[in-house]
Amino acid sequence: MSLANHFAAYTSWRSRLSSCIGDFQDWLGQNELSDAQTDLRLTQLLDRLREDHLNVAFVAEFSRGKSELINAIFFADYGNRMLPSSAGRTTMCPTELLFDGNKLPCIELLPIQTRASNSSVTEYKGFAEEWTIVRLDVESPEGMQDALRHVSETTRVTPDEAGRLGFPVGEEEVDLYRVGDDGLVEVPRWRHAVINFPHPLLKQGLVILDTPGLNAIGAEPELTLSLLPNAHAVLFILAADTGVTQSDLAIWKEHICTGGTTRRGRMVVMNKIDGQWDELKSEDEIDAEIARQAKSCADILDLPAGQVFPVSAQKGLVAKINGDPPLLARSRLPALEAALSEELIPAKRDIVCDSTESEFGEVNRRVRGLLESRLAGLREQLTELTELRGKNKGVVEYMMGKVRAEKDEFEAGLQRYYAVRSVFSTLTNNLFGHLGLDSLRQLTVETREAMLDANFSKSLSTAMGDFFSKVRESLGKSSHEVGEILAMMEAIYKKFSVEHGLKLGSPTAFSLLRYEKELDRLQAWCDSHLNTVVSLLTTDKKHITQKFFEEVAVQVRRAFEHANKDAEIWLRAIMAPMETQVREHQIQLKRRLESIKRIHQATDTLEDRILELETVEKNLLQQIHALEDVAGKVRDLLQPLTADYLKAA
Repeated sequence: MSLANHFAAYTSWRSRLSSCIGDFQDWLGQNELSDAQTDLRLTQLLDRLREDHLNVAFVAEFSRGKSELINAIFFADYGNRMLPSSAGRTTMCPTELLFDGNKLPCIELLPIQTRASNSSVTEYKGFAEEWTIVRLDVESPEGMQDALRHVSETTRVTPDEAGRLGFPVGEEEVDLYRVGDDGLVEVPRWRHAVINFPHPLLKQGLVILDTPGLNAIGAEPELTLSLLPNAHAVLFILAADTGVTQSDLAIWKEHICTGGTTRRGRMVVMNKIDGQWDELKSEDEIDAEIARQAKSCADILDLPAGQVFPVSAQKGLVAKINGDPPLLARSRLPALEAALSEELIPAKRDIVCDSTESEFGEVNRRVRGLLESRLAGLREQLTELTELRGKNKGVVEYMMGKVRAEKDEFEAGLQRYYAVRSVFSTLTNNLFGHLGLDSLRQLTVETREAMLDANFSKSLSTAMGDFFSKVRESLGKSSHEVGEILAMMEAIYKKFSVEHGLKLGSPTAFSLLRYEKELDRLQAWCDSHLNTVVSLLTTDKKHITQKFFEEVAVQVRRAFEHANKDAEIWLRAIMAPMETQVREHQIQLKRRLESIKRIHQATDTLEDRILELETVEKNLLQQIHALEDVAGKVRDLLQPLTADYLKAA
């Protein structure tokens, strides 16, 4: 099965999952088992599935064949090269290929001059007027090619402006940015490009990131801080004729194999093996030479040889367009596509399954608990009424008094619940006092002032270190408050379960560990790119400050925004079962008392009431079975892929 077919199968699975969750949501509404929070959680889950993307990044130095490899893997069916691909530098700026049905096919280009501001590319995506729009004529291959050449455009600026925009002049062993005879430097015209194209794979949620070389990656830290780490797959491309160069190794160590370890979905492609095809050599000799080069690359990158995939993207593209199976096999492109399919699609499916199971499972357990609570209350009523058969009026009065006493006891216990609500509110305020964006905003202002006022490099370094220390302190205090809330809710869950028979289980746990790790990653990047002795001594203070807030502080703020959102969802989720069960128990006690009252007052016959409750019991059991059926369809789709399925695929 090709990568396109694998991805189509994944998209179909995701659609079926969304459909089943939608059916579950509709069923809850039809059976009056939903509430505002349950409906919100399921709607958010469906929105996440609808907006789910598969991000694949292609990373390499210039002239390694990235764009050609993208054309060969994803766009050969289009019958031509979608992305410009030729000798030399073609991808001058980071380029995203995606599909947004709310926009016409076009290329959105962000001018390089925006680098001089304090805003990231992500922030600029919120201001459409800052981008230059080039329409795409999807019916004309020639028109498409002409339009797509815009991503390769350059402009000429003064050396000072080139430096200000992040392009060092004459500082590298290989000068990519040199002063020409006219005294100007050639730099990319665009900072970022977004190609909105209605390709079938892009319509299904594939997002492709084509990156420029090392110098351009370093000039746009958002790539290394956000886009590359969040990619589900990163293909690192080498050239078979050059092997691993110094700049290749720098990209691998600094931007892909960070911390000395490779993550799942990181793959190495040794492109241009057709350069080894020699008519004076046998196929075995050619294969042995390619294998030696692949092993050499693997040794330098400290990888098993099997993780380096030799291919010829150009021959693979030609073979696909011309329908030439022997040439396609010789290009070895199918082997890369198979490995990418087996690595990427299951990994992405696992991520979606984990997040969906967590959210859906919580909602399903809550609804199941509600129905079981109703059933238990109903059966308690039935038992009480059945025991009244043949009893005199005094026994009925005694039973009524007993239920009334139980109701009074529960309502007295509600004072403890209301007290918990009050403490819960206080702890919640404390949590958001530490985790909230107001305190982070104040810290950001103070750090910026400290960095701009710093007279020595040590003071600048200290200001950056203090920023991270105080952010960590806020996360630590937030984690403590989370622990306090969880401990309190565990105690009250247990108390109400024992004293009043509520089916509460255990409260949902929550951790800020992922945000602590994100902070570790951001500080490691800062310490290796900004807060270094060389950088502090050779780079202008204002430039370091700008980069720190333009990239690092922005990413910290995003992490806190996500943490706030997750904490809000958790707080609602941890209190909701308690609120639902307390409300349901109150209703059940009221109904029990009302039933006995009616019998005592002879407004209802005992047998009629028992028959009525037995009918309700039957309906509740049917609802529980129906819930199991509709929820089971979702659970079936969340099961791990079977060996038979993987073998067939």
